[in-house]
Amino acid sequence: MQTFWRYLRIQAFVLVCGIVGPIFLFGYFLFQPDPTLRWMYWWGLFITAADVLIALWLASATAGPATQATPDADD
Repeated sequence: MQTFWRYLRIQAFVLVCGIVGPIFLFGYFLFQPDPTLRWMYWWGLFITAADVLIALWLASATAGPATQATPDADD
């Protein structure tokens, strides 16, 4: 559970730094009938997905040895 809260804190920080992705998505869906804003959807999706992957990587990289998966000794 501690790893989950670490991930949420890191995800919040990464989304604050990369807020432009969700802003692009929000802008695209707010002005939906405009076909010239299609780029906002794709860039918003790409940036937001990158933010989530970066947060997952940072949470995994900063996890201590107690939270890392260990192989079973039953082998």
